[in-house]
Amino acid sequence: MKHEAFVKGLTEILYKQEKISKDEANSLAEAFKGSAKEYFDDFLLDEGIVEKDDLLPALAEYYQVPAFDTVGFFFDHSLLRMFPKGFLFNRAVIPMVRDENMLVVVASNPNDEALLEEIGNSVSYDIRFNVGIRQDIMNAVEEYYAQSLSGPVFEENMSQTREAREGEIEEEKEVNELAHEIYDKDE
Repeated sequence: MKHEAFVKGLTEILYKQEKISKDEANSLAEAFKGSAKEYFDDFLLDEGIVEKDDLLPALAEYYQVPAFDTVGFFFDHSLLRMFPKGFLFNRAVIPMVRDENMLVVVASNPNDEALLEEIGNSVSYDIRFNVGIRQDIMNAVEEYYAQSLSGPVFEENMSQTREAREGEIEEEKEVNELAHEIYDKDE
């Protein structure tokens, strides 16, 4: 049911933004049902119905979060290392930037209710979502892991991962101690 709501909602937005015709809008849901594509946004791009530059703003309007084009963006390796590759790839999410206690994550489906909890299993930051193109996010994850698993870069990344994780553990200890102090004062 949610999938149908997404197809209908995104189709309406694309029509309203004059990216597709009324005839296309009326036939998209049926065409998508008959396709082998699992995701509607992949279907729209692969069939040439819309361009990425048109799809991103429509996704932003649908999800009510900012859009972000991951192509060509240099992602912070220490942020990617906080998550397992399989999680990032399968959920089509990628951490973009950290600002103190806030982590901005680009996701292909920022409204996925389980996603926030799953991200919370790896980090304790407040999460803010941006929306991106599923395939572009997956390509960025693959590109990062392909580069980081080769030769001296891999060894350097492993060393940085250990150092980053140790620093994060220290930060979390300090935050927990502060929280306990505040809690103890309130009692």
